[in-house]
Amino acid sequence: MGENTSLWYFESVDLFNVLCPHKVKRMDETHTFNQYKKNQFIYFPNEPSKYIYMIAEGRVKIGNYTSDGKEVVKAILSKGEIFGELALTGEDTRSDFAQAMDENTQICPMSIQDMQELMKDDRELSLKIFKLIGFRIKKLEKKIESLVFKDARTRIVEFIKDAAAWKGQKVGFETLVNTKLTHKDIANLTGTSRQTVTTILNELKDKNLITFNRRRILIRDLETLA
Repeated sequence: MGENTSLWYFESVDLFNVLCPHKVKRMDETHTFNQYKKNQFIYFPNEPSKYIYMIAEGRVKIGNYTSDGKEVVKAILSKGEIFGELALTGEDTRSDFAQAMDENTQICPMSIQDMQELMKDDRELSLKIFKLIGFRIKKLEKKIESLVFKDARTRIVEFIKDAAAWKGQKVGFETLVNTKLTHKDIANLTGTSRQTVTTILNELKDKNLITFNRRRILIRDLETLA
């Protein structure tokens, strides 16, 4: 991206609806989105942290590897969300990987210098970006605490509740969460197994606490989901 490359602009950013809805403030003819195929890596651990990224289409998995090569998934992000933001806090090299999860994933990169200039000129945006960083750190701390102290069922139920708070839509007394996450994805995010996720979701369904399919989870009543 050159010096005259257009920048994105974010509106309605808050801790539970991060960068969505978003819109492009202006884009010139030279701007292009980077295209990635399913499972293609956007960056690897130890690469220089030169950009932050916005998801225009598709989903991106953020994670790292343990010393024995096991994959640890930290987040699955979707359209309108940013990643690689720790570069703004002084991160010189990536500690995580970022990997496209869908075919035709489109990513808009922005250099750290461009982002810093945009934040310098927009104090409200700057505050919102650092709120996002703080929120993600707290979310990661909560996940670590959950993995250490809570059983698999509790972790999965809390994941559903967090998803409802993050992207849920109220439908009367019910809450609808649109998601493309597979049971394997949920297992990766909660430190459980695919079989455990399937068993617990079916148990919650049998108790009429939720219904679900491959694209959504409908929570009957958040207050009674436990």
